[in-house]
Amino acid sequence: MSSAAVTPAARLRGLKPDWLNNPKVWRTEVLAGLVVALALIPEAISFSIIAGVDPAIGLFASFTMAVTIAVVGGRRAMISAATGAVALVIAPLNREHGFGHLVAAVILAGVFQIVLGALGVARLMRFIPRSVMVGFVNSLAILIFMAQVPEMRNVPWAVYPLITAGLALMVFFPRVTTVIPAPLVSIVVLTVVTVAAGIAVPTVGDKGALPSSLPVPGLPDVPFTLDTLTTIAPYAFAMALVGLMESLMTAKLVDDITDTHSDKTRESVGQGVANIVTGFFGGMGGCAMIGQTMINVKVSGARTRLSTFLAGAFLMVLCIVFGPVVSDIPMAALVAVMVMVSFATFDWHSVAPKTLRRMPAGEITVMVVTVACVVATHNLAIGVVAGSITAMVVFAKRVAHLAEVTAVTDPDGTTVVYRVTGELFFASSNDLVGRFDYAGDPAKVVIDLSSAHIWDASSVAALDAIEAKYGQRGKTVEITGLNDPSARLHDKLSGELAAGH
Repeated sequence: MSSAAVTPAARLRGLKPDWLNNPKVWRTEVLAGLVVALALIPEAISFSIIAGVDPAIGLFASFTMAVTIAVVGGRRAMISAATGAVALVIAPLNREHGFGHLVAAVILAGVFQIVLGALGVARLMRFIPRSVMVGFVNSLAILIFMAQVPEMRNVPWAVYPLITAGLALMVFFPRVTTVIPAPLVSIVVLTVVTVAAGIAVPTVGDKGALPSSLPVPGLPDVPFTLDTLTTIAPYAFAMALVGLMESLMTAKLVDDITDTHSDKTRESVGQGVANIVTGFFGGMGGCAMIGQTMINVKVSGARTRLSTFLAGAFLMVLCIVFGPVVSDIPMAALVAVMVMVSFATFDWHSVAPKTLRRMPAGEITVMVVTVACVVATHNLAIGVVAGSITAMVVFAKRVAHLAEVTAVTDPDGTTVVYRVTGELFFASSNDLVGRFDYAGDPAKVVIDLSSAHIWDASSVAALDAIEAKYGQRGKTVEITGLNDPSARLHDKLSGELAAGH
């Protein structure tokens, strides 16, 4: 069809989002947003308690974060809201200096995130190895499950059959139909059963009072002085880093699940904008929520920004309009949903005996370190950093052994040629100096680097040391075969790295 044959109505349809053109997509996104909103309520209240603020503060933050990031974020269908990681970072600030300083720190963290996003911090994601990503996913699944354990301790016996029934519904209901998300069915059925039968079990209302009105924008109640800035800056920067790391890792995970690409730079800036908006509305800030994102994307099948927007919008509607009904939802129903999410999130293939037998020991070590650090600290960012550092050490150790030195002496005995093969950097070049026979070699020594690459100053210093050792014995050294980058680095640094320079 030629462009002239395209009608204005067809052009308009092409500009519309998928959910406007497809009723099935619309239904999936709306129901997914409702399920996520229900799951957000107890989580936001719990994180408010961790941060030491009123439950309404966490719920307001989840509302503003989700609605804002749905518009400005770079990863469709990802859920951002109040999170435990952010709550842990800012809790000491709230405890020591008060709520006004917390809000100011949230706004400043948003500014930091915009700056970091503009500087290209998202590009650092390519340096995170697959083994760290697998460890991140598995530790996330473990943390989601561990967070449900307190809800299963010291509770009425009826909680356990309710959780079992909820899990059974989510496993078997999709075999009947996938039109309605199984988690939503599970929540509705268990709520109806507990209310109708008068079963006394912990409910959402037991977590805290739900807000009865929308948040109102305003400035943080702090003195606008340099002293305030120096007080909140360390907390704000820590929050910015933790929030960005969790958000970018979650975005990458959703990319893999949906087989689509997201704009990580836009997501970084978007997280900053969302936190600034949240701060001005008196929220506690947040970042991407991995558990709720998995409910949205993996369990409910959402793929567009609509589900993210509706998750925040429904959250406020449920709290303000249907507060009494939502308060009656048994925690057992939401625990069942999160347990199912944890099992769906865990990469079971990564721990299968067949996989472990084939996986290099270093890769397994990186994954285990990542999981152990996350589970021990309850901080995904610490685990990712520790896993990445471990991966670098493992890689450096592995590559260090790839530098080989072979010697060939000319038949006339006047020249020896050392052929160096591999990557020369600080780990491999440290052993390079000891691979030459300074006393036994003839007067002329040729070092052939045509099959090697010089990466750093340590390697140049090692070559200088080799030349110096031969020079002390009246022998000459000729270095040949340098590729262009290696030659430029060698020419720039050679002779400049000895003591005294």
